[in-house]
Amino acid sequence: MKEEARALAIYRFEKARETKEEAEILLSQGKINGAMSRLYYALFYAAKALLATKELDSSKHAAVIALYHREFVKPGIVSKNNAKLLNQAFELRGKGDYKDFYQLTKEQVGEIILQSNVFFEEIREILKQKNIF
Repeated sequence: MKEEARALAIYRFEKARETKEEAEILLSQGKINGAMSRLYYALFYAAKALLATKELDSSKHAAVIALYHREFVKPGIVSKNNAKLLNQAFELRGKGDYKDFYQLTKEQVGEIILQSNVFFEEIREILKQKNIF
């Protein structure tokens, strides 16, 4: 793997972890839709960290998710549960950001934060196996 791809994977994973922390802070302050938005982006950045290991990327969210599924979910590298979490977060973030009068609950976002711990651990382990860390 090229050093640029390795550095990008590390950068994106660290950005993902920091963004997850932002989501947790927002949730603790009752900013539920904002927390969901940051949480989705945390998962998105983590998925992009994996894509960097294959030198793949897109500026479109749906394309990043499709590449993630094609390159890591279908081959069984990433669990289907974690892939479902990314899809769910994408959908909820969209509703929270764009649908009028839509309000997520603190419990919904809190549950996704808990599930994201497994998501992050799985990606971290894959990056370790690829000698990124």
